[in-house]
Amino acid sequence: MKVAGFTFIKNALKYDYPIVEAITSVLPLCDEFIVAVGESEDETLDLIESIAPEKIKIVHTKWDESLREGGQVLAIETDKAFKAISDECDWAFYIQGDEVLHESYLDDVKKAMEAHLENKNIDGFLFNYSHFYGSYDYIGAAENWYPNEIRVIRNNPEIYSYKDAQGFRKGVNQKLKVKAINAYIYHYGWVKDPRAMQKKQEDFNKLWHDDNWVDDHVKHADEFNYLEGVSTLYRFKGTHPKVMQKRISQINWDFGYDISFNKRKLKYRVKGFIENRIGLNLSHKNYIVV
Repeated sequence: MKVAGFTFIKNALKYDYPIVEAITSVLPLCDEFIVAVGESEDETLDLIESIAPEKIKIVHTKWDESLREGGQVLAIETDKAFKAISDECDWAFYIQGDEVLHESYLDDVKKAMEAHLENKNIDGFLFNYSHFYGSYDYIGAAENWYPNEIRVIRNNPEIYSYKDAQGFRKGVNQKLKVKAINAYIYHYGWVKDPRAMQKKQEDFNKLWHDDNWVDDHVKHADEFNYLEGVSTLYRFKGTHPKVMQKRISQINWDFGYDISFNKRKLKYRVKGFIENRIGLNLSHKNYIVV
């Protein structure tokens, strides 16, 4: 069995992405790792080249700045990396630049890939998610945080990144058949230096919306206000991946959140009531669990 890893990245330093930690976290599972590196305003390329030259293959790309709807450029960049994977690889582990796999799950992931290597009815594996917000001490618990997503897929040319690179489809818009795996991806996309987070908000919303929308909906400021608009957070009681320890030790901003202020929107309270009372899951799923 051979496994490839793949991801895409641009301006990793400017936007404070833990891309080195992301790649390093899954590298023990991979025989090769493809990184689509977009033209950047910082030293992102040098950073990627310094990780593991014996395994990493870099695909140089240029993002299409004219794409301003639905985040589709992110899916295009994902596909550039996926298509560069060697034909002899059986599985492909997709990790985004702000995601990290805890080392405690490496063996479970490998065993799952080995167990289903010949089972062509399985297109990939579904992972659990922990979404950190504001600091490394809090997890987002509101219903708008996605609880699961596909992160290992079969090296099948019919599979492609879907919409804004949230998940995958194959053929003519077919959902993938996946096996749920007892492993967590730690998502650190909302734990950044407030200055870097503000830059990301102002720039990345342009991948989904036009300038008028961005001007109307994205507040211009020197720093991002994590407390504004936050709903439900829980204290994190577990351990962070070892590859994140250095980054966490260097945190230099305060995030004072009082969990007693947790609140739940009415639509989510109604949805939760229906699901709990009649056992009907009202959430949209971008996959079919086998």
